[in-house]
This record gives sequence, structure tokens and C-alpha cells, in this order.
Amino acid sequence: MTENAIDCHLYLISPSSFDLEQFKIDLEAAISHPMVQSFQLRMKDAAREDIRTAIQTLMPICHAHEVAFILNDDAQLAGEMQCDGVHLGQSDGSIKEARQNLGFDIIIGATCHDSLDMGYRAGEEGADYVAFGAFYPTSTKETHHQPDPEILTLWADATELPVVAIGGITAENAAPLVKAGAHFLAVSGFVWQHPRGVKAAVDELAKAIDSAAT
Repeated sequence: MTENAIDCHLYLISPSSFDLEQFKIDLEAAISHPMVQSFQLRMKDAAREDIRTAIQTLMPICHAHEVAFILNDDAQLAGEMQCDGVHLGQSDGSIKEARQNLGFDIIIGATCHDSLDMGYRAGEEGADYVAFGAFYPTSTKETHHQPDPEILTLWADATELPVVAIGGITAENAAPLVKAGAHFLAVSGFVWQHPRGVKAAVDELAKAIDSAAT
């Protein structure tokens, strides 16, 4: 167990589509827990104007709870809307160019699948964190990579750059990722689809993290 394992937080990712009026209520309930430090808006295939409207509605809620607001995929829009950060996949443009265009006041995250080399390269190009996964089967997005949790330990032992674990994470399977050294657990479906609601889901995840870290 690495030293990093005792300092793990939640990074929530939105569903691809949602009713904005209901979702802003759910978001407020979810991020009211201090374990949640980041939220990513991931509206795949949505019109840009709809994404802008969602940012305008949801980002103030995040800021009221001191939660970083990260936009998925679109570095240009993240800069235009003054988001706290942008998360870039391997096909979402150059991290180096995003850093040059956006400056150093914005968080840039990078998807690195199951590759330490991708992670090291992302860090060299200016990423503030890297994300590995999917660690478990997930219906949120199509995945072709399933790393072993050991990649988190190898990463945490090699660099201080924060590492995010992503993919099918629940309260039941979170412990190995926490113990391996994840700084953040990125969670989507388990929270927004929880039968007892988002607050119960986050409470369960927080308890799982605390239990694994002690």
C-alpha cells in the first residue's frame, strides 16, 4: 500500500444525457459530500449550445461547494467558458497545444488507458493528472483497455502527478484501487443510477474509501 492510498477523493462524471433541471438537484446533493473534489461534464453528442447552457447552470453549483468543474473533450470551449479544467482523450487534440492555448491556470487531464508510457508523455506535455482504466466493466462508454490496479501503484511510485482510476467503479469494488494508490476514483453510473439516490451512493463510496485507506 502506497502512501498515496490514504489520500483518495471522488471525481464524479455526468451521464451523457440528462434532464438539466433534475440533474442540477442531483448534482447539488452529490457534491455536498466533502469527499467529492471534482466534477466532469461529459455530454457526448450534445449540441454545443446545450453544453454551454449546462456549463452555465452547473458550474456555479460546483463552485459553491468548492468542487472543480472539468469539461470533457473540448479544450476550446473549456477556455471560452472559463471552466476549471478540461479532460482530453487520446483523440481529443494535443495536450501540449491545449496548454499553450489555455495557459497554466486551467487543469488539463489526460486519458491514458492502460499505458504508463502514455501517462509519462501526457505529463511531459503539460497534463495536471492522468486517468487509467477502465478497471472494471462499464456501460458508460465503450472500452478496449482493462489495466491491473498495479498500474496505479507503479505510477504513484514513479511520479507525484495525480492519478485517476476510472471505469465501472462501485462501493463494492473500490478498495483495490484505493489501496493501489489512486488519488481519485472517477465514478458515473454508480452514483446517478443508484436505487437509493445520489447522496446514498456518494456516502457508500466515501465509506468504502475510508475503510480501504485505514
